[in-house]
Amino acid sequence: MNRIGKIERTTKESSVRVEIDLDGSGKLDIGTGVPFYDHMLTAFGAHGSFDLVARATGDVEIDAHHTVEDTAIVLGQAIREALGDKAGIRRFGDAWIPMDETLAHAAVDVSGRPYCVHVGEPEQFNTFTIGGNYPFVLNRHVFDSLAFHAGIALHIRVIHGRDPHHITEAQFKAVARALRAAVEPDPRVSGVPSTKGVL
Repeated sequence: MNRIGKIERTTKESSVRVEIDLDGSGKLDIGTGVPFYDHMLTAFGAHGSFDLVARATGDVEIDAHHTVEDTAIVLGQAIREALGDKAGIRRFGDAWIPMDETLAHAAVDVSGRPYCVHVGEPEQFNTFTIGGNYPFVLNRHVFDSLAFHAGIALHIRVIHGRDPHHITEAQFKAVARALRAAVEPDPRVSGVPSTKGVL
């Protein structure tokens, strides 16, 4: 099985290249110019057991927003490409991730119908910048973009948490683990796991 997606995207604001192997072992090459985002993408690849290349340059001297969101768009597109016709996958997956005081939950349906529900982040952190380079408010942009461009239904809940670093990292790890479970081959399924015959 060769489930690899490779996408490049260049705009006036950023240049992004992503390669993902859904059947990898967590080999990573990450560099976006936004250090905390690199930390999150590293966690995403490692906990998803995806081989992941995510390289980007962008106008980070203005703000991290364009580079972060554009990388999430390209990551979603690469996942969608890697999935192919989605035959033989489990389709659904979910994960609970505790990180010290934080608890996050993510559920994924590789449905072909993009949707994102993202709830529970403490509103007092919406103006907080993690590590001086990653605005906390970008989390929703990342997950919205990822879900839309990957063609997945993604539900994320922050149950509780008080540290914005932990809250963000628990969410990225939960999404990675849920997606890993959803895209895994299911030995009991030979075709597309849908009564419609297509996803």
